[in-house]
Amino acid sequence: MALDSRAMKSRPRELRLPLWSRPGYLIRRLHQIHCALFLEECKESGLTPVQYGLLSALTLRGELDQGSLAEELGLDRTSTAEVLSRLEKRKLVARKPNPRDRRARLARITPRGRSLTAAMFSNMQRAQDRMCAPLSQKERDVFMATLARLIEANNEYGRGALRID
Repeated sequence: MALDSRAMKSRPRELRLPLWSRPGYLIRRLHQIHCALFLEECKESGLTPVQYGLLSALTLRGELDQGSLAEELGLDRTSTAEVLSRLEKRKLVARKPNPRDRRARLARITPRGRSLTAAMFSNMQRAQDRMCAPLSQKERDVFMATLARLIEANNEYGRGALRID
């Protein structure tokens, strides 16, 4: 899916308003672009950005219960359970009962999941780089810091609690 920036540049900025003056609209649009770039770069894996994020969290954090994974990714528990189920069917994640809490299950990344996540890294990074290509390194640093600041300041309003540490 090619993104045509020529059409955007040819329109006078005044015609884009008021949507282009709304942060929510621009964030949603940028999210769509990010997903399209990710799916284009990572199509062979068959993973979504959220699935890749979950596998990355398990790679970094080790074995986690569904609630902890939800907090790690800023998802609600139901969405996390659905993503885990899909990944478990593909044998990328394995789950077992939590010995400390019988109601909970622990998830861990399998060797197959670890291998796929590692193999996808450069493609995932290419998608991130393509999205931020119009920005200088200094602008990228400011952009990332600003995003983090906005998320930290508004974290309580997300669908799922995001662990910020």
